[in-house]
Order: sequence, then structure tokens, then C-alpha cells
Amino acid sequence: MRLTQPTDPNFIELMSWFSTEEELSVWSGPDFRYPFDLSSFKSDLKLDSLKSFSLISTEGNLLAFGQYYLRLGRCHLGRLVVNPNLRGQGIASHLIQKLSILGKSDLNTDSCSLFVLGHNKSAIQAYTKLGFSMADYPDEIPLDNCFYMVKV
Repeated sequence: MRLTQPTDPNFIELMSWFSTEEELSVWSGPDFRYPFDLSSFKSDLKLDSLKSFSLISTEGNLLAFGQYYLRLGRCHLGRLVVNPNLRGQGIASHLIQKLSILGKSDLNTDSCSLFVLGHNKSAIQAYTKLGFSMADYPDEIPLDNCFYMVKV
């Protein structure tokens, strides 16, 4: 498995992983347009300001996608998603570990953070297993039932 710059075919496949506005909203956060097309999807990903990566198998298949940026002095991971047909196989762990290493080095920081919705129990469990813990966020989080997690 390796991280690569996403390609249009990756984005097209990624778009197919979200069949409802709710699914998209849970993943993307606020202000992401639905329905979407390739142009609006790429624009709403803010590819010009957020480092974005595809996790690709040795065979070239898209396994997962994620982004990172600097937030409160930490490498903040966002829009993490694993191919729905491959969930429960440890791919999220690979994605988060690879993004964390790259992001911390790129952003010159030694810790990571992320947001997670409270009903996403499998994600919370995965993040906890990887060493993330719940933390207080210094501002109001604009989403209901959303938690801030950090790994120092």
C-alpha cells in the first residue's frame, strides 16, 4: 500500500462511495455540495489548500482517501474514508499511520488531531486503538455530536 496524489479516476471512484447526501455529509463535513459532479467534488475538497492522498494497493486499486492540514499546531487529519467494500480489514490503520507520518514531517509538528462524529463508533474505536484520545477543543465545534481527538 502506498500514498499517491489522487487522480480523476480516483475521485470518480471516491464519489461512488457516497450514495446519499447524509453519507456525504458525515464524511465531508459542512459546505460540501450534493448532488455533485467531478468538478464540484474536487472544488469542495479544497485540493489547493488541503494535502490530499489516495491509498493505493499494489495492484493500483483505490483503498482509501484522506487529507491533512495544520490546525492548532497539529497535523489535522480529515475526510478519512475506506472503500466501503474493504472496511474492517485494517486499511484505516494503514491510511492514518501513513498520513500521520507524512503530515507531521511536512508540517513540522509532533502530534495529530481529527474530528469524529459520536455515532461513528467503529471510527472512534479505530482511532482509540491507534493512540488517539478525546480532548477539549478550544472553540465551538460547528457540528452536533462531534468530538475532537488527539494523538501526542
